[in-house]
Amino acid sequence: MALNQQHLDRIAGQFPEIGRDPASVRQRIQAMEQLLERSFTMPVINRKFGLDFLLGLVPVVGDVIAAAMGTYLVWEARNLGMPKWKIARMMGNVGFDTLIGAVPFVGDAADFFFRSNTRNLRIIKKHLDKHHPSTVTVEGSARR
Repeated sequence: MALNQQHLDRIAGQFPEIGRDPASVRQRIQAMEQLLERSFTMPVINRKFGLDFLLGLVPVVGDVIAAAMGTYLVWEARNLGMPKWKIARMMGNVGFDTLIGAVPFVGDAADFFFRSNTRNLRIIKKHLDKHHPSTVTVEGSARR
């Protein structure tokens, strides 16, 4: 049985559409930052960490995967139409995190303290707050 366009359209119709509006983008980037930087809590010292730190423990491959996931935030920022200098700054954060992460042991500690994704989220949120004020959230609910 071959799949034709009609079958593909029916399958695609079952999936919810990914919103491209600024509010949907804000939710996605906040979720990605949470996953990468604040998903787990380190016992004893009570410090948050995420997949970025865990992936950094895997030599080379982990850092590449973490950089690709961090670049997703930059891609979303580009789709929002952010200025090129902000995009470059965000890429610099991801690049610095990746380079420092490549150094054994030192890179693992740096991933724990230098949170490029949190920095990039802050840049995007500042842009959204200024250019799309209706997307501002207060304690998890949309401001009206």
